Amino acid sequence: MSNAIVCFGEMLWDILPEKELPGGALMNVAYHLQRLGETVSLVSRVGKDARGQGLLDMLQGYGLDTQYVQQDEKQETGKVYADMSNPHEVHYDIVYPAAWDFIQWEPPLAALLHRPDTRYLVFGSLCSRDVVSRHTLEQALKEAVVKVLDINLREPHYTRGHVEWLLEQCHVLKLNLTELELISSWYHPYEDKEQAVRLLSARFSIHTIVVTMGADGALLWMDNTAYVEPGIPVKVVDTIGSGDAFLAGFLHSVIRNRPARECLVFANALGALVASFAGGCPDYDPGTILR
Repeated sequence: MSNAIVCFGEMLWDILPEKELPGGALMNVAYHLQRLGETVSLVSRVGKDARGQGLLDMLQGYGLDTQYVQQDEKQETGKVYADMSNPHEVHYDIVYPAAWDFIQWEPPLAALLHRPDTRYLVFGSLCSRDVVSRHTLEQALKEAVVKVLDINLREPHYTRGHVEWLLEQCHVLKLNLTELELISSWYHPYEDKEQAVRLLSARFSIHTIVVTMGADGALLWMDNTAYVEPGIPVKVVDTIGSGDAFLAGFLHSVIRNRPARECLVFANALGALVASFAGGCPDYDPGTILR
């Protein structure tokens, strides 16, 4: 079975106090999947500007398929200002509007999703904050086989109603512990994480839920069973993109039909490795992930 992956969402620059680094959750996921040897295409939009060309050059340099990255004549390439005062918990100021808010439904995108080898559509909540990209995502979801949602709740860029609609679409959900607590509190008092994922899975018929918990590791709910894996001690440079790397590592393992716990162990290891570098798309040797 072919397992090509389409990542739909934001690509941008993380503006740090002393430098700019490539980022955006879905671009990060695509980058790491490519590094792991998966067949992946990125669907996004950048401005016709130096920052946009810089992102395209970087991704093409790693062999990532960027033919579905659109270029916008009016809107600038996305930017996020990162508050690094606490490297373990980065805070973001996400500039609106940005080129990735205006991803268009075009014939090449429709053809990509109709290809028989396209199996996974990975998407986020942030990339649908604007009606244009939201409409395109809705069209894409109609064509997808396995739908993977990477929740990214950044105020004021989401509404409860739209998050619930996205949850209704997905087969696989990835979120962090804070997001799990928030979403769970919409329906019942939050008591513990295992109960929360079980109830969330039942409410929205989600087969697989993965919860990142930072230094405390990760939780996986799959086939009505909970698995918990402790964190891996690393010297944290920053946590930008570590959750995105985690998701890429998890999907890579699922595609290779690894047992549930092995999927969690590998994802945890890749997330920890990326946290030991600066930025969401560091250069690393995939062979070192489990060393």
